[in-house]
Amino acid sequence: MEPDDIEFPEITPPDDHARSDAIALHGKLVKPAGSLGRLEELGVWIAACQGQSPPRPFTRPRVVVFAGDHGIAAKGVSAYPAEVTAQLLGTMLTGGAAINVLAAAAGASVRVVDLAVDTEAPATRSIGEYKVRRGSGSIDVEDALTAAEAKAAIRAGIAVADAEVDGGADLLIPGDLGIGNSTPASVLVAALTGTEPVAVVGRGSGIDDQAWMRKAAAVRDALRRARAVLTDPVALLRTTAGADIAAMAGFLAQAAVRRTPVVLDGLVACAAALVAEDLAPGARRWWVAGQRTAEPAHALALEHLDLGPLLELDVRLGEGTGAVTALPLLMMAARVLAETATHEQAGVSGPVIPAPAS
Repeated sequence: MEPDDIEFPEITPPDDHARSDAIALHGKLVKPAGSLGRLEELGVWIAACQGQSPPRPFTRPRVVVFAGDHGIAAKGVSAYPAEVTAQLLGTMLTGGAAINVLAAAAGASVRVVDLAVDTEAPATRSIGEYKVRRGSGSIDVEDALTAAEAKAAIRAGIAVADAEVDGGADLLIPGDLGIGNSTPASVLVAALTGTEPVAVVGRGSGIDDQAWMRKAAAVRDALRRARAVLTDPVALLRTTAGADIAAMAGFLAQAAVRRTPVVLDGLVACAAALVAEDLAPGARRWWVAGQRTAEPAHALALEHLDLGPLLELDVRLGEGTGAVTALPLLMMAARVLAETATHEQAGVSGPVIPAPAS
């Protein structure tokens, strides 16, 4: 029988010795110190996560898309009808979605997990292994999940992270799929950053002014309910999130437990990350922000997590698309450390004036 409480072990931070070694190695390569800017910082982070310098090139980056419907979509907060979630799920499984194309171009593979798509059965049994329910409660007036469902969703995310790492994944990218999911994500960000509703509500899927007002009202009402359970991350997920976002939070926390780096995508992933950091303090050291979107709540979440985005291309699709677009930067950052010649190896003179201490 599973324990009733969700508990994560203390998070071990990325390795400081490997970080120091990578910084020192950058100073020996045939380039001025710091001349590759954030690529150097990124390579140092990868080395620290892997516990070795130079770092290994990534061999099995993996996108995991968490899919679920949200009851709040019935209140007209999205530009698309709720049935689009299941339709897009089918497209994703046949390889025709944007995330399939971008992941293939970046050298990553894609897994889809149906946590709460509002269909009778998942498109295939394999993606529905962890299905918690069909859709979620309308969070402006009721809980998204029951207590048991919230815990089942978090445990599903933990199990998926374990399965991916055990299967050889060395870099993880959580993706989201669900019409209306930016509404619960905005509520989570508002609750955890102490922000008023109007400051977190964006245009999501491209909504007009009337839909924006409906969304703002939904966030306002849901936020009142969320604030009552603010100190309990599991209760917050139960009240506000939905099974897909709850599973993503468990996935992100467990990735840190398993010492596996993660690239975060947009608003939904970063909202789940805020909760994951509460579930497993220190987990954020294992994450990097692939991008920043125009969603106001996304910028607030990144600021709260103290993560600077790698890209700002206004990619707002979700699915992990913005994060996977940043994946080649991580590949480059790791290979620079692993493959660039040192001054000594190349017979190239170093600088006459030493670089200032950083």
